[in-house]
Amino acid sequence: MKIVYLHQYFKTPQTNGGTRSYEMARRWVARGHRVHMVTSDSERSTGGWRTYEVEGITVHACAVPYSNAMSFGRRIQAFFQFGVRASFRARRLKGDVVFATSTPLTIIVPALFATAFRRTPMVFEVRDLWPDVPIALGVLNNPLMQRAARTLEWIAYHSADAVVALSPGMAEGIRNRGIGASRIVVAPNSCDNEDFNIPNAIGIAYRESQPWLKDRPLVVYCGTLGKVNNIRYMVDVAAATRLLESSIAFAIYGTGAEEQLVRERADSLGLLNTTLFMPGAVTKKELPDILSAADVCTSFVLPVKELEYNSANKFFDALAAGRPMAVNHYGWQAELLEASGAGLVLDPKDPYKAARALIDFLRDPGRVSRARDAARLLADQQFARDLLSDRVLETLVAVKSRRRKPTKDPTTERRSRKPRRSATGASRDHVAQSSA
Repeated sequence: MKIVYLHQYFKTPQTNGGTRSYEMARRWVARGHRVHMVTSDSERSTGGWRTYEVEGITVHACAVPYSNAMSFGRRIQAFFQFGVRASFRARRLKGDVVFATSTPLTIIVPALFATAFRRTPMVFEVRDLWPDVPIALGVLNNPLMQRAARTLEWIAYHSADAVVALSPGMAEGIRNRGIGASRIVVAPNSCDNEDFNIPNAIGIAYRESQPWLKDRPLVVYCGTLGKVNNIRYMVDVAAATRLLESSIAFAIYGTGAEEQLVRERADSLGLLNTTLFMPGAVTKKELPDILSAADVCTSFVLPVKELEYNSANKFFDALAAGRPMAVNHYGWQAELLEASGAGLVLDPKDPYKAARALIDFLRDPGRVSRARDAARLLADQQFARDLLSDRVLETLVAVKSRRRKPTKDPTTERRSRKPRRSATGASRDHVAQSSA
């Protein structure tokens, strides 16, 4: 089966960013399918398409600059620029099935263009509930733009043969848009267990290589430093923690639009390079060593209801590493941590309560050990990458089968064929029946 995979921000482990599309696509290639990834090259500002191969995946990348530091308007422009350019490339590829993953929501434009007036099925993957999130955050406040975004969302869901949701909350949001449960598949972000389940000695070696760390308890954040990620909350928790337990170290690995604001806030509170450290961005390949050295991993968002449906990669990387996870929001991930014991939920509005909960957790070796075991169990039994990539692949195969052209019935074809005439003008079928 030839799969045309549309993802504007395709990343590999050698780069900084989520690798869901890479991990799924390479597994599909290993199962004998052909995968063409249509994506952007955000580092290039000019130039045409560049085609190359990564682990059997044929990557088609066009130059469309993008970064988290761009204004919302500039990002919208990048979304539509890629949408237009990807439309023509995707259609020329003539896949057996088109798989489009958001965000951005505009990825539906090339998906529709590639399948228009063809029997090619399309599956749409929802990584965030757009436009709910930007509307809730106040960055999409123009009524006309909101209506346009809602229309695009409706088209995306209703034109897809199936919709993949990355969390139960997202699935509920999709059902609320009028999509039947039978067309929705829940496949959260996943755990790369073979990459992150590494010997403890590697984490110890990493600790020894960092002069600021050594044997201090370590709380880490690995990811984007954008407005949604609310990393200033982590700075406030670090400040409150230092008042109660000065030995605990906090480390932030990543870059983003609010990196400088976070750095300045930490510096103004006297935390920078004493309690809180900001080593910068790291690649996916470097993450296992860091997480192996961590005592607690974190995932933070702003206190906005719509963000509770998220399915952050950092959450699943922590589980894969067998490390306790701390979040500052409610929703399905918080419920999972509380039910399994794989981590803790911090007060989203009171940094001092959060700090006390974090300290109490770290001071209880038995609880930490049980949380590690619970994290590993979740990674192996519920969120293994092989398991969830197969779930999505099964969806692609199913929609292709349903859209397959019906085979012609040779008996029906013979009956409908115009009878051949004999020299007397009677049909040969009639002559044969008369002489029988």
